[in-house]
Amino acid sequence: MKISVIGAGQMGNGIAHVFAQGGHQVTLIDIAQASLDKALATIAKNLDRQVAKGNMNETDKAATLARITTSTSTATGVQEAELVVEAATENVDLKLKIFKDIDSSAPAGCILATNTSSISITRIAAATKRPSQVIGMHFMNPVPVMKLVEVIRGYDTSDAVTAEVMELGRAIGKVPVEVNDLPGFVANRILMPMINEAIETLFQGVGGVEEIDTVMKLGMAHPMGPLQLADFIGLDTCLAILRVMHEGFLQPKYAPCPLLVQMVTAGKLGVKSGEGFYSYTTGSKELKVAPAFSMQA
Repeated sequence: MKISVIGAGQMGNGIAHVFAQGGHQVTLIDIAQASLDKALATIAKNLDRQVAKGNMNETDKAATLARITTSTSTATGVQEAELVVEAATENVDLKLKIFKDIDSSAPAGCILATNTSSISITRIAAATKRPSQVIGMHFMNPVPVMKLVEVIRGYDTSDAVTAEVMELGRAIGKVPVEVNDLPGFVANRILMPMINEAIETLFQGVGGVEEIDTVMKLGMAHPMGPLQLADFIGLDTCLAILRVMHEGFLQPKYAPCPLLVQMVTAGKLGVKSGEGFYSYTTGSKELKVAPAFSMQA
């Protein structure tokens, strides 16, 4: 299958990686050539890890990379696609614009998928003239490692498109789970209120960053505490998802904690900015509480 992936960031390069490794021809699209170059370097590095672990040989690595081409033009990049997966920033207006563009350029039979983690598939589909062919494919981060893919049906998504996407997910080694189109779907409807409550617990001084994360790791057997996980996801992304859910459900339990809003406003976005609830130093694996919280009891 010929697949185009729009967005060469952390999610986009991972999605391109798994499809190419699964034997598909992939066009990775981004407006910035530098982002495409960085994405290819990341994919190569991640493939090297697989080779080092004995999960892949050098021949398969080379074949995977050879299946990926790049483009800085959406119109050119999707013109032969059978599936387009959009993996741009979690911004409604941006996604609507992208879907209008790909709808006008992709072949008539092409399936249009979005990797959105919270935005309505039905709303995105309404920006196109093919709503029955629009679907959500919400991959988990890091994409090459995590097995789950939420497959989200919009109001008009056809049974045939859903079945094809579910089978495609299984064919690339993922576990697709079909869910319906409500804000946050399943994964983030459950995860984001937990993260938000952890931030609220910190905000109210009930516990410090390490204390909250330790309770959840040792008490609930979570591999990563909620505050560290928020840093990993990106605090701006967490805020965007919570706002979508708050707007969609009109329930106060989904309202973002003021501390989260302040941190995003201050540019403290987690791993991507070098500081969130923890500080991140390039080349260091040691986890240190960010200065703003280091004195908190």
